[in-house]
Amino acid sequence: MSEASPQHTPLMRQYLRIKADYPDILLFFRMGDFYELFYEDAKRAAALLDITLTHRGKSAGEPIPMAGVPYHSVDGYLARLLKKGESVAICEQIGDPDTAKGPVERKVVRIVTPGTVTEEALLEERSERLLAAIAPAKSGYGLAWLDLAGGRLRCCNAAGLAELAAELERLRPAELLVPDGADIPLRAELAATREHPPWSFDAESAERELCKQFRVQDLSGFGIHERGAQVGAAGALVAYARDMLSGELPHLTGMRQVSAAEHLVLDAATRRHLEIDTHPEGRTEHTLVGLMDTSATPMGSRKLRRWITHPLRDREQLGLRHAGVDALIDTATHVSLREHLNGLGDLERVLTRIALKTARPRDLATLREGLARLPDLQTALEAVSSPLINELRDDLAPCPDLTELLDSAIVEQPPMVIRDGGVIAEGYDVELDELRSLSQNAGDFLVRYEEQERERTGIQTLKVGFNRVHGYYIEIGKVHADKAPTEYSRRQTLKNAERYITEELKTFEDKVLSARERALAREKALYEQLVERLSGEHGRLAIVAAGLATLDVLTTFAERAETLSMTTPAIDSEPGLDIVEGRHPVVERVQDSAFVPNDCRLDPERRMLVITGPNMGGKSTYMRQAALITILAHAGSFVPAKSARIGPIDRIFSRIGAGDDLTRGRSTFMVEMVETANILHNATEQSLVLMDEIGRGTSTFDGLALAWAVATELALNVRAFSLFATHYFELTRLAEDHDGIANVHLDAREHGDEIVFLHSVREGPASQSYGIQVARLAGVPKPVIAQARKHLNRLENEATAATSPQMGLFGAPAATAQETATEPDPVRDMLEDIDPDDLSPREALDWLYRLKKI
Repeated sequence: MSEASPQHTPLMRQYLRIKADYPDILLFFRMGDFYELFYEDAKRAAALLDITLTHRGKSAGEPIPMAGVPYHSVDGYLARLLKKGESVAICEQIGDPDTAKGPVERKVVRIVTPGTVTEEALLEERSERLLAAIAPAKSGYGLAWLDLAGGRLRCCNAAGLAELAAELERLRPAELLVPDGADIPLRAELAATREHPPWSFDAESAERELCKQFRVQDLSGFGIHERGAQVGAAGALVAYARDMLSGELPHLTGMRQVSAAEHLVLDAATRRHLEIDTHPEGRTEHTLVGLMDTSATPMGSRKLRRWITHPLRDREQLGLRHAGVDALIDTATHVSLREHLNGLGDLERVLTRIALKTARPRDLATLREGLARLPDLQTALEAVSSPLINELRDDLAPCPDLTELLDSAIVEQPPMVIRDGGVIAEGYDVELDELRSLSQNAGDFLVRYEEQERERTGIQTLKVGFNRVHGYYIEIGKVHADKAPTEYSRRQTLKNAERYITEELKTFEDKVLSARERALAREKALYEQLVERLSGEHGRLAIVAAGLATLDVLTTFAERAETLSMTTPAIDSEPGLDIVEGRHPVVERVQDSAFVPNDCRLDPERRMLVITGPNMGGKSTYMRQAALITILAHAGSFVPAKSARIGPIDRIFSRIGAGDDLTRGRSTFMVEMVETANILHNATEQSLVLMDEIGRGTSTFDGLALAWAVATELALNVRAFSLFATHYFELTRLAEDHDGIANVHLDAREHGDEIVFLHSVREGPASQSYGIQVARLAGVPKPVIAQARKHLNRLENEATAATSPQMGLFGAPAATAQETATEPDPVRDMLEDIDPDDLSPREALDWLYRLKKI
């Protein structure tokens, strides 16, 4: 619908003109006390927000679909739209309705998008809301991400799609920018994906923009020495954020390139399988982050999540973190420090809003309270000594000048917004105090002035009054009118009295009548000056906020270490993993019974553990706990074990559990094989690999052959440190045939028809799988259990006969030379390596039963 059509009303022509600049996002059009939406926007908003869609009036002869939300509660509606991946252009009235000829002037002052929000009401306290960008390169991808509310810009190079997927799984950006037309298969899976012109990702122009933003000549000071796709992605992010905020980003003063070598690499599947920060049921308390996050502050919570989801490999830095936690526990200082930190506001995000000039009065009160706590924190930290704590003590140096400034400038409990005043404290500004006094104490002045004039003129019936028509006046009865001083100017004549005005009273009238408006204007000006002053201190205050967040994480790690009985891990240069009495921190916390701790030892001569045992015996828990202990150690936390020594680890892979991926048309087995292929292609000698029940999604022989091949590849060629759980007992032979492989099993005991899971890891293979007992525990009907036992007994009898010297494996006659000279069969070739005389009846039964199934 053309805005130029003369049939439209002037208001609709104005709306359509503005809307034309924002065709793909919702336009909130301010009209009085409401933000209105029209036409297609109204229909979309009504469906998304479940608000009423109406048709009021006509324009160009057609009813106008419209929907609206109250301006005073707009934040709630915006938050709901952002969660759905929508963006909103906020169009405000910037003209004066009283003087406007036609529609009041309006302008879009802000575009709210999922990745660029900084307002407190639109953000989750303990989660980062990230804006990310992907720039394809000749080999791989450039990736950048921006935490606008925290003022952090990071970038990296992803070697391929799998590495890119792993980073996006870790970051989970709220909004993703991609070049228009770029072939990036992952983007269809991500919400709020925006296409932008390819030229906005150009690395050369992006570098110029970034240098201008950071006020530097080049990016080498940030560790970026080559102009790659990651620079193009970062430049696109900064330009987009600047456009959305319609202003500069003064709080964004640098960036950092992240290298894969700096951190443990955890791919997307591993993060899901280990339930690091997400859980299939959506219960965050049942994740590793959920368990560890008892942080006192929102900014500490977000940093703790970053440390755990992006674990470091730098042994020196990790040693500083562990030593800091250790020092806090030794001195018990973490208890008092957490008390000082408890209830502290989100200074990190407050400082961002101050820098962007969007801070509200209560943001300044939050900053004031935070600065006021610095001296007590300094005093408490004097009892602790470690290199990292000493550094934090310097970072948390008190700021008495800013504390005093805020104390004198802001009232104790300021209102939400500056709009109605009442923010600047009394005594801060003489002019403001005078204006307020005039507005609030006009009656006192008039009483004093009346007494003064009675005494001066000798007219005891003289009165000072006010009416809305004539304003302030001095009233003298007709009897005494001739006594009026010459400086009295007649204002009004009544039947029995004369009313006058004086220069002093006129001056007072001018002040009082405009005092409130002038006081509010003066207060707003003072507030803006105060925000500008604080913005100039952003660098110093940002160091304080970062120090508070780090201190919060360290004290949280100390509290968790005491509460969860954790110990200091040793991270050294000797390859391997040696965990004594390790525990799964989350399972231990949620289960009712006592958790059974277990050892886990891997070294260059023992690179793979083949883990057997019954279902529900604890194989998956045992493998996961080894990985989670490794992750916690590399986050800087203590670990749930009696002791833990961890050598160099570059990546953790986990292939535990799977389901169909129907959106891609993948079966459970296909998902399993894709993840297995990723591990075999990318694991190294320094990787920790967890493999659970490889091959169970296909036929028995196929599954066994694949499990055998995968296990030998990992152990002999890749030589990764591997925990390999299986129900294929045949794989326990690997330990006999190859060095570097050992068998362990999860113990269980039978008592009649009952089974007791001991959950303890023992050396050697399991003796049986207890499948029927587990089925009974699961509630399989008794007749079915009885039939299974009957069939099992028959198969066991057949298996005994199958192991006679005259018969081949599974009871078949031994093959002739002519029969064996057939085309290659990998399954048969594998079976030829197994001597039937070495099989127990139970093992022979397994082979016979699987062959009969096929």
